[in-house]
Parts: sequence; structure tokens; C-alpha cells
Amino acid sequence: MDSIQQSWSAGLRTHEALILDVLGKMRAGGPRSNLQAPARVRCYVPRMTDKSSQTKRAPARAEGKCLCGAVVVEIAAPAQWAWHDHSSSTRRAHGAAYATYVGSWASRFRFVQGEDNLTRYDDTERGGVRSFCSTCGSPVTFQRNKQNINVPRALFSSGVGREPRYHIGIDEMQEWTYLGEKLGPLRGFPGVVWTGAKKKRA
Repeated sequence: MDSIQQSWSAGLRTHEALILDVLGKMRAGGPRSNLQAPARVRCYVPRMTDKSSQTKRAPARAEGKCLCGAVVVEIAAPAQWAWHDHSSSTRRAHGAAYATYVGSWASRFRFVQGEDNLTRYDDTERGGVRSFCSTCGSPVTFQRNKQNINVPRALFSSGVGREPRYHIGIDEMQEWTYLGEKLGPLRGFPGVVWTGAKKKRA
């Protein structure tokens, strides 16, 4: 037990002794004019730990793969950041309304397998290099500098430790993008939902 914890323990024992002394005098019929039973006091003695015994845990990892599984990537979690990209070049590269990316430091990213199976495209419009699986065509990375690598969030089946809360190119968002409108089942087509027919203006 070190000196700090010994001091705490000694102080606690002294405090308990004083309380017991006062209570003993009260039971013995001693002066009661200004004596009141002391309130219950809780004392906290901090637990001392040996820092040398604490081991540093390696950062968690998140693994993602393309559609065919030929390319597998891995990043350290939590990811650097995450966002939705509505820019026209990203929309065409993914063939979707927008793409959701997670960013990683290049030093915390690696190809588990399939790096030699990539096809790269220099996107001069957006500014950066996009890579795709040459077998299934899945977008795999989008890199605009040497320090950071962006990976489509959809490639990961597990969490990446970062929620997408940012939007880029929002002024290029298409009017047909789903924005959370109320949906209902489409009669005669199990598993299909829709927003319903638009009402005609009077």
C-alpha cells in the first residue's frame, strides 16, 4: 500500500473513532445540549492501480470486401470520419443517388487481398483516383491525397466506429433521391413499398 492510500485509510479510521466516541457519550447520558447524532458519512477511498500492469490494446479493425470477394480491405476503427457524397462524379462512379464513405488514415488502411485485382481511374472532375474491382466492378477506394483513403461504407458488414453526419456536394443532390418520405405496401407486390401516387392539383 503506497503513502497516498495509507493517508486515506488513516483519515477514515480517525473519523470513525470520533463518531463512535460521540455516540458512546450520548448513550452514557453525557451532555446532550448541543449533541446530535451525526449524519451517516460515506467515505470513498480511491483504488490505486499499477500503471505498469496496464497493457495498451491495439485498435479495433473493420474489414470490407467487394461484391465478388476478390478484394478485401481493412481499416483501424474508429474510422477517421464518415460522410455522404452527392457530387455528380461520385454519383456516376457508384451508379447511385449518392455514396457514403468512411475515411481512414493511409497508415491505418491495408489491402488484405486483391490489390493486384484493382482497376484505377483518374477522376479529374472530382480530383482524385478511384479504384474498382476488375472482376465485379465494385468501387473500392477513392483517394485524393497520400495521407487519406476513402472507402465506401457499404463494403463493411460491421461497424466502423463513425456515423456519417456530413454531406458533400449537397447542391448537386438529385430531386429523385429518397429523403425518408412515408412509404406503404404496393398491393400485389409482396416486399415492395412505395410513396403512393401523387395527388393531382385542383
